[in-house]
Amino acid sequence: MALQENSTPAEGQVFAAEEAGFHKALKPRQIQMIAIGGAIGTGLFLGAGGRLAVAGPSLVLIYALCGFFAFLVLRALGELIMHRPSSGSFVSYAREFYGEKMAFAAGWMYWLNWAMTSVADVTAVAVYMNFFKAYVPWLAGIDQWMFALAALVVVLAMNMLSVKVFGELEFWFSLIKVLSLVLFLAIGIWFVLTGTPVGGHTPGLHLISQEGGWFPHGIMPALVVIQGVVFAYASIELIGTTAGETEDPREVMPRAIRTVVFRLVVFYVGSVLLLTLLLPYTAYKSGESPFVTFFGAIGVEGADVIMNLVVLTAVLSSLNAGLYSTGRILHSMAVAGSAPRSLARMNRQGVPYMGIMVTAGVTVLGVILNAVVPSQAFEIAMNVAALGIITAWGVIVLCQLKLWHLARHGKIARPDFRMFGAPYTGIATLAFLLGVVVLMAFDYPIGTWTVALLVIIVPALIVGWYLARDRINTLAKTGKTEFHL
Repeated sequence: MALQENSTPAEGQVFAAEEAGFHKALKPRQIQMIAIGGAIGTGLFLGAGGRLAVAGPSLVLIYALCGFFAFLVLRALGELIMHRPSSGSFVSYAREFYGEKMAFAAGWMYWLNWAMTSVADVTAVAVYMNFFKAYVPWLAGIDQWMFALAALVVVLAMNMLSVKVFGELEFWFSLIKVLSLVLFLAIGIWFVLTGTPVGGHTPGLHLISQEGGWFPHGIMPALVVIQGVVFAYASIELIGTTAGETEDPREVMPRAIRTVVFRLVVFYVGSVLLLTLLLPYTAYKSGESPFVTFFGAIGVEGADVIMNLVVLTAVLSSLNAGLYSTGRILHSMAVAGSAPRSLARMNRQGVPYMGIMVTAGVTVLGVILNAVVPSQAFEIAMNVAALGIITAWGVIVLCQLKLWHLARHGKIARPDFRMFGAPYTGIATLAFLLGVVVLMAFDYPIGTWTVALLVIIVPALIVGWYLARDRINTLAKTGKTEFHL
């Protein structure tokens, strides 16, 4: 295990305890597909529709910008993984490079991200199920919140079985997502090249110029949707968590990470660009997947229904990954004392079930939101989740910068797989993330209120730290952990 030169034996025991009890059951094909699927989620399949309606074709440029910085974050994480694979991911690296305070804040903010992402995901499931009400009469009598609850129960049950089951489920979920996007790209390109009308419109670049150009509503509406696009890229960092449950992470991980540029360009930027060439941006709307909108306009009966089933699978994948990730993160925090000791508990299959249950409990809030404010539930959850992912990405970059700094002074050896352009690329990424938070404040009312939540979140983290500080410091000094209960 590669630790800092000045790491204490106690710290080494904490790092080792993070990995104790996990089954190294994820296979290379599953890691590869999880890496791909992690970059394709609810933010693209559902969120892109509403953002196209607001920002117009400029959304393509926003996706390209955010995709570039998402790639830098992933490269930074890749260097950290090669330094020391850990199921605690960047929370563990925050502990190693900056100490327990950083790990405490990073862990709880990341948990907030995934808890709110799970809320967004169950909301998306409910929205997708509402689509089927026009085709299946008996579904009309079922409220939106009931669909959300059913999705949570099913995915929670699957997550409790074993990491092997998770890996296999995520493999097939991700494969469906990838194949569906490849099919969309192939069909969409054919429509553009042949000029075959879609919903009464002839595809092509003229759709952009005829509808007000790249910025039909100005630059500001395009900028304020950045947080939604960052949310769409969220979960690419999940590959860091899987490193702790992979037999040979130093061989598998670089290969998985290197392919991310192609995926980000083709699946995200390519898909959004194609959507703007196929239909006017005014054809897309919030609450409906833009892919379903397209397939509903091509004149093939049932095509939109099939695509809605595909995006339903995609959101179940995201929910599945969210429960998986938070269980591992809370476990890592619990063994170090940053979370209640009960969250370190694992079942015989190596599943940190208590952490998963806590996240599932919070996701019930999503069910309540779907009952109270069904039309706004997704946007509320997505904005709060964006705060968490921005924090997570920032911590990843800060840890890589610290690794670079220590290596420069000869205190640690950098792995061969590195963040290119360090430290300048890392500094630029931090500036970008700070800019996203500022822009969120201008997205009134939900974005503004989300940023205002920091007035509650920051004091809560401070109070939480002081409540847990003695236990954390004791464990850090002695090397004892709260893993074996």
